[in-house]
Amino acid sequence: MKTILALSPKEVWKHFHALTQIPRPSGHVEQVREYLISFGKNLGLESFSDEIGNVIIRKPATAGMENRCGVILQGHMDMVPQKNNDTVHDFEKDPIETIIDGDWVRANGTTLGADNGMGVAAAMAVLESKDLKHGPLEVLITTDEETGMVGAFGLKKDTIQGDILLNLDSETEGDLYIGCAGGVDITASLQYKDIEPDLDDVAVEVILKGLRGGHSGLEINTGRANANKLMVRFVREAVAALDACLSSWQGGNMRNAIPREAHVVLTIQKENLEELKELAKHCENLFNVEFGAIETPITLSVVDTKLPKGIVPTEIQDNLISAIFACPNGVLRMIPTIQDTVETSTNMAIVEIKDGKAEINSLTRSSSDTMKEYLATMIESCFGMAGMKIELSGSYSGWNPNVKSPILKTMTDVYHKLFNKEPDVRVIHAGLECGIIGAVEPELDMISFGPSMESPHSPAERVHIDSVAKFYDLLVASLEAVPVKK
Repeated sequence: MKTILALSPKEVWKHFHALTQIPRPSGHVEQVREYLISFGKNLGLESFSDEIGNVIIRKPATAGMENRCGVILQGHMDMVPQKNNDTVHDFEKDPIETIIDGDWVRANGTTLGADNGMGVAAAMAVLESKDLKHGPLEVLITTDEETGMVGAFGLKKDTIQGDILLNLDSETEGDLYIGCAGGVDITASLQYKDIEPDLDDVAVEVILKGLRGGHSGLEINTGRANANKLMVRFVREAVAALDACLSSWQGGNMRNAIPREAHVVLTIQKENLEELKELAKHCENLFNVEFGAIETPITLSVVDTKLPKGIVPTEIQDNLISAIFACPNGVLRMIPTIQDTVETSTNMAIVEIKDGKAEINSLTRSSSDTMKEYLATMIESCFGMAGMKIELSGSYSGWNPNVKSPILKTMTDVYHKLFNKEPDVRVIHAGLECGIIGAVEPELDMISFGPSMESPHSPAERVHIDSVAKFYDLLVASLEAVPVKK
């Protein structure tokens, strides 16, 4: 069977394959960090890790290119660990199994890690090459980007020395990104004391599955369902009409992924059990009518389970359900001057209610700081009315676009020469590290580009094979075209 090692350009795919064999979920990147440092040192290049855990590798200019502007190739070493519920995989130990599926490469029931393994692989290919022409070159591979842009926030001034930063972490070939959204994490929490259930009641686990999930920035405008927002519709009706009681809730597990599944444990009087199952079937049918054109078949199943030791007190239960129901989710506004680009959105990423603690996490994004603050305050107000403690963390500003960027002009010209068409210049509704790095090094001229991917942050993640070659060709040609440093 053909493997990704046979794909072109081989110099990129071989490094991507190597990365798939190294476990590198966010928060567990020690192995890949050491691998990257060893890779650079084995090439005879200056290679080291800074205080926060970013990897920096420096390669001198090729002969005759010493007077060019210095270029930084930038990506991140970690990946989002998501798998299908029936997939057996330990992201801290197991390699990613890749599959060639027509014109695409995907993984076997897990995230692929092309975000941002493909960008890192391209940078490694440039470092390894003895034939490419380029000026002074640095590679900056940041740590734990997916869990709060830890490496970018921890980058110290003057750690990097270049003039131009090429971020290799966007996901549509043919697009050149010159701006991105900022974001803020919003965590609502509440401590409570469980009460005992009625011992004559029965318990069920309600399981919602079949959603596509995906990137909470790039795919927030696709109309995909949020598992927590669907589940709350069922739970609210079960509590109001059938006197069900909430014991626990687990929906979603990554702050930057649209939640694909939700699991809820309810207690209910025996005589109402059949009606509860009928309600679940009704909601399942309703959800499939509403989202059938977007999602895979949605299932909402009811499974008998052991009666839990505790349930949520009635008043707290009702307040939590109302807050989850009322909390905004999805796109709030498009950029007024760029009608096809999302400006402000939010994703109710994680709901956890169990054993006396409720915690709800939303990630709010906007390319407007004032709109980001407005939406964050809206969510804060919603959960505040439920008596929850609100914490805002990891706030970062967006990357303001510069349409007069010199590297934008250079790469636009290069793209046209390579492919005989103009690239699309865009602002991305995702949290690229450019904004944070640019705040540390404000003189940097920055741009972001990459191969075409779909559904990053979900097991449906895949990368388009032919776009990888075009992405790498653009990178190589752009390095050669970098202007002389003034």
